[in-house]
Amino acid sequence: MMRLQIRILFVAMAISGVAATGYSLEFGLPLDSGATGSQSFAMPASAMPAPAAPSSATLSALPQVADYTANLKSDVFGANLFTGAFASQGASLFNPDYVVAIGDKIQARLWGAFFYDALLTVDPQGNIFLPNIGPVRVSGVRNQDLQRVAEISVAKVFRSNVSSYVSIAAAQPVRVFVGGYVNRPGLYSGTSMASLLHYLDLAGGIDTERGSFLNVQVKRGEEVRATVNLYNFLLEGRMPLIQLSEGDVIFVNSRQNIVKVSGLAENAKRFEFNDTARTIADLARLAKPLAQATHVRVTRNTGVVKNSEYYPLEEGARVALQNGDEVEFTADKKTGTITVRVEGEHLSSQEYVLPNGARFGELIKQVKLSERSDAINVQLYRLSVRERQRAMFATALKSLESSVLTARSATSDEAVLRKEEADLILKWIDRAKTIIPSGQVVVAAAGRDDLLLENGDMINIPAKDGLVLINGEVLFPTTIVFNAKIDVEGYIDRCGGFTQNANTSRVVVAHRDGSFDEGRGRTFFGSNMVRPGDEILVLPKIDVKATQIVKDLTQILFQIAMTTKVVMGL
Repeated sequence: MMRLQIRILFVAMAISGVAATGYSLEFGLPLDSGATGSQSFAMPASAMPAPAAPSSATLSALPQVADYTANLKSDVFGANLFTGAFASQGASLFNPDYVVAIGDKIQARLWGAFFYDALLTVDPQGNIFLPNIGPVRVSGVRNQDLQRVAEISVAKVFRSNVSSYVSIAAAQPVRVFVGGYVNRPGLYSGTSMASLLHYLDLAGGIDTERGSFLNVQVKRGEEVRATVNLYNFLLEGRMPLIQLSEGDVIFVNSRQNIVKVSGLAENAKRFEFNDTARTIADLARLAKPLAQATHVRVTRNTGVVKNSEYYPLEEGARVALQNGDEVEFTADKKTGTITVRVEGEHLSSQEYVLPNGARFGELIKQVKLSERSDAINVQLYRLSVRERQRAMFATALKSLESSVLTARSATSDEAVLRKEEADLILKWIDRAKTIIPSGQVVVAAAGRDDLLLENGDMINIPAKDGLVLINGEVLFPTTIVFNAKIDVEGYIDRCGGFTQNANTSRVVVAHRDGSFDEGRGRTFFGSNMVRPGDEILVLPKIDVKATQIVKDLTQILFQIAMTTKVVMGL
């Protein structure tokens, strides 16, 4: 007995952009010695091994993935259309205006006196063949008219007792060329139902540096069947339904003129416009400026030297744009009112809306104080002051960091000590960077009524307080009841006195209104400058060899104590 070796190759055509996957199966069958010639074997489709679906690793390796990532990051308006969403799914339903084409699959059913059920393919002549009826021309028939055409053809043969039903089962497989200024020009497979965006997405999208979103053409031979402006889809949701056929070409023309938009706009992107003159008003319909935008700055592309022009937004209809201009929408309008909060010990509202230019004294007159209100030590906190204090901290810490890192050493032993000092100070700098200034403004009782208020100011009216807080380098930091007969040294003594790390010449008395007194020498300790509600801050001693570092550290410690009432030791 002989054995016939049979090799069967199963090939699964992969989706566009993925290599074909093949399966090979070899087995032996017995042959009678008398058998001659060739024998064929039919294997049902259900017995064929299913092609393996591409893994996520394979899909992530597709060249289009890099294009999709770049499109997401691009500042070109419309680039985010092409991120794989249109390429991953095709059309699943036929719209009524779909035109039957050669190669489409038609499901035909006849029942009654004659029964027939089959899936038919529209042949190259544009017909389907029905038994006893003959060819029925369906090519060029709209989907909504297909049933009527079939019923007319059936009625010519079967006058009665035969009903019919036909519907489109599958669209014609087509291959479409995508060319011009796209990321990956080529021939892509799909169906005649797939949209224009589907094929552009398969090609990696429009080249954001060279391609046009306003002039995408669909060609069949020399004929331009349609010209699509993708801005209509992006801004208005209008997309023409273009039925593609085998060999059609989607061609992306070159980009025309570009204007870059920044500032207060919903669509701060790069926009394309055609050769027709465009104005700022035209651009505003695309960029959609925010409500607070009042003016527009136009930077003209004039070569090495750039010229800027500035216009109110309402004059945009008369300002023409040129290729390469940069347009920034800005807010250039003073607020008509400001909002100020009044917190603390009072009997009035906590938030006030005042006209721009309102003064401190005008607001205080509207606030009803209580018996416990400390009207003398009213506190004012301002956002702009806090930001300036923050900037001052950052500059001082940067200077200190530079001094620490550039300090020189005369000997190797000194170098080791300097390194240890530097590590300690750099860690302290990291902690100091987290300090948030209070933004308190020192309000002098004599001239505070004329002080102009700003939007976002916060006024705090403290309650009368008979306590004094002692903090910093004392043995037992605590709070003591105010006693007019006790001086600064007496308060410190009641907290156990100074620690060994205390700088006895740098004692600060911080008053509630933001002012302070600094102690220098014995006369300070003998004075009686403490008020109810004050804080006594004892600053630490700085044991560092370099003179410049000592100076910088001392200054920063004092700044922190003044603006935050916090003592930070090394």
